[in-house]
Amino acid sequence: MRFLFLNGPNINMLGIREPEHYGKETYRDLLDKIESYCAGKGIDCECFQSNHEGDLVDKIQEAYGNTDGIIINPAAYTHTSVAILDAVKSVSIPTVEVHISKVEDREDFRQVSYIRQAAVKTITGLGTDGYLRAADFLIEYLENRKAEK
Repeated sequence: MRFLFLNGPNINMLGIREPEHYGKETYRDLLDKIESYCAGKGIDCECFQSNHEGDLVDKIQEAYGNTDGIIINPAAYTHTSVAILDAVKSVSIPTVEVHISKVEDREDFRQVSYIRQAAVKTITGLGTDGYLRAADFLIEYLENRKAEK
């Protein structure tokens, strides 16, 4: 199994930016956590972060045909990017939306999620462990789909 972990703007600033919402783990800590967890599960993973919407769209398109699942924290693009939504829809790769903070308890503008329309699941408020729960969910989701065929 191969998963693509995508992170949008400012996720590279973890540990520095608003630790009361995002915790004290750094982006490097997050990558180490994801890579270690996936290795233990036998999952090939790729992690990518960009502050640029088009780079995220390109990465989603590049995943077509060689990736089983996408785990995405679009960050601020959650609330603004139809382009990322359209990219996920176009590749038809099961996608889980992840947010480190509990966005449903935050500002009004954070209540809108474009990507959610294409996600098979949304995980919020679990800190960086949400990425691991998303991987577990995708493993089960993909195994169930395979069994149904």
